[in-house]
Amino acid sequence: MCECPGMGDVLRVGNCSGFYGDRFAAMREMLEGGELDVLTGDYLAELTMLILGRDRRRDPNTGYARTFLAQLRDNLRLALDRGVRVVADAGGVNPAALVAAIRELAAGQGLRPRVALVRGDDLTGRAAALGLGSPLGAHAYLGAFGIADALTGGADVVVTGRVTDASLVVGPGIARFGWGRGDLDALAGATVAGHVLECGTQATGGNHPFFAELGDLTRPGFPVAELRPDGSCVVTKHPGTGGAVTVGTVTAQLVYEVGDARYPGPDVTTRLDTVRLRQDGPDRVAITGVRGEPPPPDVKVSLTALDGWRNAVTVVLTGLDIDAKAELFRRQFRAGLSAEPAELTFTLARVDAPDAPTQQQASALLTVAGRDADERQVGRAFSDAAVELALGSYPGLFATAPPGGASPAGVVTAGWVPQSVPEHEVVHDDGTVRRIAPPPVTSPLAPLTGEPAPGPGDPGPCRRLPLGTLAGARSGDKGRDATIGLWVRDDAAYPWLASLITPDTVRRLLPEAAGLPVTVTRLPHLRAVTVVVAGLLGPGRFDPQGKGVGEWLRSRHVDVPEALL
Repeated sequence: MCECPGMGDVLRVGNCSGFYGDRFAAMREMLEGGELDVLTGDYLAELTMLILGRDRRRDPNTGYARTFLAQLRDNLRLALDRGVRVVADAGGVNPAALVAAIRELAAGQGLRPRVALVRGDDLTGRAAALGLGSPLGAHAYLGAFGIADALTGGADVVVTGRVTDASLVVGPGIARFGWGRGDLDALAGATVAGHVLECGTQATGGNHPFFAELGDLTRPGFPVAELRPDGSCVVTKHPGTGGAVTVGTVTAQLVYEVGDARYPGPDVTTRLDTVRLRQDGPDRVAITGVRGEPPPPDVKVSLTALDGWRNAVTVVLTGLDIDAKAELFRRQFRAGLSAEPAELTFTLARVDAPDAPTQQQASALLTVAGRDADERQVGRAFSDAAVELALGSYPGLFATAPPGGASPAGVVTAGWVPQSVPEHEVVHDDGTVRRIAPPPVTSPLAPLTGEPAPGPGDPGPCRRLPLGTLAGARSGDKGRDATIGLWVRDDAAYPWLASLITPDTVRRLLPEAAGLPVTVTRLPHLRAVTVVVAGLLGPGRFDPQGKGVGEWLRSRHVDVPEALL
């Protein structure tokens, strides 16, 4: 086991970043606000890998999260003085360059931290040979044992490229408690803790559907997991910080961006249907009972690619004859193009109201979007086709912003390679390189959605109300698939929710999902169901990452038993 400090049999792991662009001051807030053993930062959303890949293409010395380096400039000495290890995936697509930058920064401050590099995720140079095509970037999701080896070797700062988000927490747990590959339940428990922490303040009330009940959310605190030797934990936050940690806030994060009840990772497949939550005091939620299974034989690979060029213009239509005005603009815009781009869409948002008391409330929005492999097809000529209509189209025409040039479009997809393919290595501070072997036991992944929910019996009198009257929701994306987690807050309402939410119901409530594959998974211990709508998302959609789909679903009206109100 490593010298990772801990409070007896408890390892305190905090988070200070849920995405590239999160609150800059969070690192100092976490270091000064309370006791910690390890501070993690997650900077790598799928689209971030595309952004960083484009950065490195322009400048080979970039490709990492520069805000992390700036945070260390202000806080490295503080972390070293307090004995807090820092573990972050901020290396992005160029973690070696970030390690070099950290050492240069530290030397300039007269510091000598031990910095370790976890590498091997970058499969870009081997992509074609591995059957992954010719992407801009191909990065495998590495597990936690490399991070653990770095900490066991005494690293003060561990920099990784693409690892699973949960690995940032699982790795310190392995190093502290000595878990091996066979300790599947402990690894699964730590994976759940990592999943709760990975998105920062989403675990402490951020983006919560019942936000009005959570007190002061002006500046929610970042979460902390008190991890124990068996993999169980208590999720909490530093004293005096904003937000709240409740069973509801933790449930919301647990059902965020997941598929069915088997949550696969490179080290363990976590059974989400075994997770149990319990309020353990103010701002303390205990997570227990988590079971693990052997990981799948393949690991996921994030594939980023440039997908031509895009442009969009949004114009405002006010008052009367909205549909006729939109049709006139469509016809004129098309006539003004010398050639149509490969993709051309018009989306009319009828957000106007009749007899409106303000101009904004009387207005609708029409967005024209184009994509093409040739930049010229959606460049200035595209914008000019809208500008030229300023004095010769429908009455009251104006745009929400000046039309501009084309911007590069990207797409993120997933691939899979055998666990043995990534050359998972740790480069310790003294230059020693250690290879991390793949798991010796794997198991093919089989979907687990749970038995069909029995009907709740005679519900008695019902009222037609928004689903969100009783149910919370959180949604997001997995590539082009929308993920939605729904839950209720008491046992009596769960049979109603579990029987209500079926693929057909989802398609009825979300007409955009009509004709798309829908998967529903039931998680009774969490009083939750998860929904995956395949192919709902993508560039050009109003909400391309599906962040608001859950709130849309909550706003839809269903029959709610009066006995539950």
